[in-house]
Amino acid sequence: MIVAHHGMAVEVLFSDGLRSTVGVKRRSGHVVGDRVQISDEVLDRLPRRTELRRRDARGGIHLVGANLDALGVVVAMLPVLPPGFIDRAIVAARAADLQPFVVVNKCDLAGSNELVKSLETAYAEAVPVFPLSAADGDGLDPVLEFLKDKRGAFVGITGVGKSSLLNALCPGTDLKVGEIGHITNRGRHTTTVSTLHSFHSGGELIDTPGFQDFGLVDISAKDLAAYFPGFEKTSEGTCRFRDCRHRTEPGCAVIDLVAKGQVSTERYETYLELLTEVESGEAEARQKEWKK
Repeated sequence: MIVAHHGMAVEVLFSDGLRSTVGVKRRSGHVVGDRVQISDEVLDRLPRRTELRRRDARGGIHLVGANLDALGVVVAMLPVLPPGFIDRAIVAARAADLQPFVVVNKCDLAGSNELVKSLETAYAEAVPVFPLSAADGDGLDPVLEFLKDKRGAFVGITGVGKSSLLNALCPGTDLKVGEIGHITNRGRHTTTVSTLHSFHSGGELIDTPGFQDFGLVDISAKDLAAYFPGFEKTSEGTCRFRDCRHRTEPGCAVIDLVAKGQVSTERYETYLELLTEVESGEAEARQKEWKK
């Protein structure tokens, strides 16, 4: 199994515990978590159980991890998350058949209690929310228990403390930790490769480089609502039209729940923003097909 990716080389862990570094092409498509076979220094990737992908601001598609069970979205008071980052990550995780969860790091910072309350209000019915502080060790045990017997990955923008968190969860890892820029309130990249780490209590975690964009990949406009956090109650009702996109259609179960206050207006407006984004992507894809 690939346990680290260094750009032009990957580190492979064998079933007998031995490790080997194997050179790969820059765009080989291999990712941490891949199960592989090696023959004459050539990697043969075995079929993936799951895979998680994201789209960047330029439209490029990146593999985040393979054969995962869970995805942790790490946030903090600083740096401030781009709008919709958590929602996109949760939607992507659910579409990839992963269990998403939210980790609120740096809860020792002023204002963190308000952040935790707002996230629990928005997501508590959809995904687990774990408030903690990697700096003083508070709140780590529930995360370790959640990840027991799972392979997870942490994602988040640069500076939210993913490396500090992994150092706290897995003592001895000794990942480099960066600082927040005082002018931009943005983090500085410290994780430059993806690596897989094992917990003594069971479970594994992939640490990924920070990134600002989590664009959705391979999710259709008609399926978006099924994965969107906050729409769990809509399963109790059925829209009149099977292809309902929950905008202005008559007999829409989502619109009805918003009117009743069972789905917040904020959640609904965020969904509409993502829906427009996905529809635009579908339109661009169709145009490219027509030009072929």
